[in-house]
Amino acid sequence: MSNIARTDQIFFENTGLDQSRVEKLVSDTLRGADDGELFLEYCQSESLFLDDGKIRAANFDTTQGFGLRSIAGEVSGYAHSSELSEAALKRAANTVQAVHSGHSGTFADAPNGTNNILYTDENPLGDFSFEQKVKLLGEIDAYARAKDPRVSQVSASIAGEWQAVQIVRPSGLRVADIRPLVRLNISVVVTDGDRMETGSYGTGGRVGFGEFVTEASWQASVDEALRQALVNLDAIPAPAGEMTVVLGSGWPGILLHEAVGHGLEGDFNRKKTSAFSGLLGQRVASPGVTVIDDGTIHDRRGSLTIDDEGTPTAKTVLIEDGILKGYMQDRMNARLMGMTATGNGRRQSHAHAPMPRMTNTYMLGGDKDPQEILESVKDGIYAVNFGGGQVDITNGKFVFSCTEAYKIENGKLGAPLKGATLIGNGPESMQRVSMIGNDMALDPGIGTCGKDGQGVPVGVGQPTLRMDGLTVGGTAA
Repeated sequence: MSNIARTDQIFFENTGLDQSRVEKLVSDTLRGADDGELFLEYCQSESLFLDDGKIRAANFDTTQGFGLRSIAGEVSGYAHSSELSEAALKRAANTVQAVHSGHSGTFADAPNGTNNILYTDENPLGDFSFEQKVKLLGEIDAYARAKDPRVSQVSASIAGEWQAVQIVRPSGLRVADIRPLVRLNISVVVTDGDRMETGSYGTGGRVGFGEFVTEASWQASVDEALRQALVNLDAIPAPAGEMTVVLGSGWPGILLHEAVGHGLEGDFNRKKTSAFSGLLGQRVASPGVTVIDDGTIHDRRGSLTIDDEGTPTAKTVLIEDGILKGYMQDRMNARLMGMTATGNGRRQSHAHAPMPRMTNTYMLGGDKDPQEILESVKDGIYAVNFGGGQVDITNGKFVFSCTEAYKIENGKLGAPLKGATLIGNGPESMQRVSMIGNDMALDPGIGTCGKDGQGVPVGVGQPTLRMDGLTVGGTAA
């Protein structure tokens, strides 16, 4: 059964809504607008959380609803409801029509279609029973505690969702997507005397639970979380100052996501509030730096067959060999900037209007062996894992905390460091990249991006990088 047929069953047959009447209502409502759509959503989600040997939370939710949007020029109106009924749709229509009242726009062309299938349409929540999930979390707890007597606390969570969406446009075009998403997270606390440290690791993607809940897979995740925690037990206070920083491959791409990615989203550049505004065609990074946003990677957490406006996702080159080539665009900002939508219009749910957002954002690999990069540094820091971070889009300034880092002394890894933060400016830091590794890797499937109060799943990635002259905030006296 096609996605359209399956979502027709969910949104029309199961609710009593008449498809032809809904299509006519959308067409009548948006007459005179520049763009807009009806977004229908049905989502099942489940999560279990174990802490200190006990299930502390278990949730199962089913949500459904719609969002109706009208766009006139730079103004958009949005109305949403969790009630899937013609009466609710008419109330929403009366609200959004006010936005384009008196406006005589030429309605934007519909997005192109796609035959790509990037992930399964099966519901992961039925992969195994509630009792089996509880048992799995208990086994994770027991395994972690048996690995090392210093393990004092174990937290583990398993979460999954199955989202079905259909987008209805005034032209009568309807597109649909069915999106699975799973995630397993593990955190381990170790205690030695009066010192306590934490390590964590997670995996996930747009797949079923199968590959993540095999014994070999979850044990490897526990081992990694425990390894990080034990490393941090021996960490010494981080030095502070300007120094060379080597970033590890994979998850450290979260720094790229925050420091550069957000600044390349279309809305910030249309409004000229990004540090990258007006720099198309100019050098914004070192030679060799190529940054891509790609929503078409099979089974990845940040991937989408179509975005939340119905545009097929794409592999969008943002920076090529250091030169700024493009932005990530939703439909409205692309139209206002005279550009093409790139499939980056995303929303958290039917209760949120779409905006330009990243999917899987990463830097391509270079030609250097990671060991060669480390050996090139006389005195610096090797940052392998990151925790929280923040960025000011207007000037590109960022601050990131390292959850696993090491001193580099004469080309060799030294003591692990505690309390290191990286401080810099996105556009400037990209021009401080002096060596690019040949080991590009994507993160294990754990990213969630926040913007304007909306959270969406994303992916990040990069190779090992050497960056010269970054500011490191430390805790050493």
